[in-house]
Amino acid sequence: MSTTVTATTGAPAPAPARPRAGRAWHARRAAGLLALLALVVMLAVLGIGIGAKTIAPGDVVHVLLNREPGNDDWIVVRTSRLPRSLLGITVGAALGLSGALMQALTRNPLADPGLLGVNAGAAAAVAGATSLLDLSSFSGYVWAALAGAAVASAAVYLLGSRGRQKATPVRLALAGTAISAVLVAFVNGLVLLDPLTLNKFRFWQIGTLAGVNSSLLGQVMPFLGAGLVLALLLGRPLNALALGDDTARSLGAHPGRTQLATMVAITLLCGAATAAVGPIAFVGLAVPHLARLMVGPDQRWLLPYSAVLAAAVLLAADIIGRVVLTHGEMDAGVVTAFLGAPLFIALVRRKRIAQL
Repeated sequence: MSTTVTATTGAPAPAPARPRAGRAWHARRAAGLLALLALVVMLAVLGIGIGAKTIAPGDVVHVLLNREPGNDDWIVVRTSRLPRSLLGITVGAALGLSGALMQALTRNPLADPGLLGVNAGAAAAVAGATSLLDLSSFSGYVWAALAGAAVASAAVYLLGSRGRQKATPVRLALAGTAISAVLVAFVNGLVLLDPLTLNKFRFWQIGTLAGVNSSLLGQVMPFLGAGLVLALLLGRPLNALALGDDTARSLGAHPGRTQLATMVAITLLCGAATAAVGPIAFVGLAVPHLARLMVGPDQRWLLPYSAVLAAAVLLAADIIGRVVLTHGEMDAGVVTAFLGAPLFIALVRRKRIAQL
């Protein structure tokens, strides 16, 4: 190994500390991400064991490792609680990622997955299909919600582009707000005119992981998986885009292509998650801020941290909802609203939210 010698004294110069410090910082980030993954696994095992029938963690692990159908524990775990936990992990990760992507795309720290009209489009499609096609099952809601989310996102992007001019964060936010207002008015008018639609729609609208089965999980997993992969590939382009369009082009990024890919990822993630479990409040809004406190603004780390941390938050909310009531359970969407609102207020009061 060669040694650098100073010109005046001939003594060896100290080795530069910045690369070593950078490696140590990346190592700490990786260790933190692994710790969060371990927390998600622990919460998943705990969630599988908690319910109307309590199953010890050791029995849960035994059932998961045993592929042969056996006692009642095997049926409860394999047919109900395991798909519920897996969906909680994937939906939580999707909401966390879509929230982080939304805040990066619009450069608005208060943006959430509903800002581009994705949630409103999914809700409008579900309400319309419930009234016109008499849908009443979660599996039927999936395709309607995905179609509504895709149409709403496309409409927002077209309105925000304004002809040949590319979409800007401000135009996207304004177009999303306008589309959401129209679709929310449509849903409210529909459920008031058709009480039967309201009775069916309200169970989906509240946001819950209950009643999940493996068939529903199989329906949404391709969309969630594609959105997760696409989102994680956008870390470096979004970092460049945060420096401005001209700087991003000089670094080899394509602002228009990055914006479109981000819109597609948000639609896949938020649309599939909302289709599967209904709107879940505050996860996509608050979790990226928690992740940003841990790892800073670097999207290459912020996106995976947001995904894993949001999965842990949704699993914890689902577990709390099962134990907080003596009889029955509280839906995860209600728990996240109760927990997310004060958490987000505390984040705002603790540190002034910077512009993105």
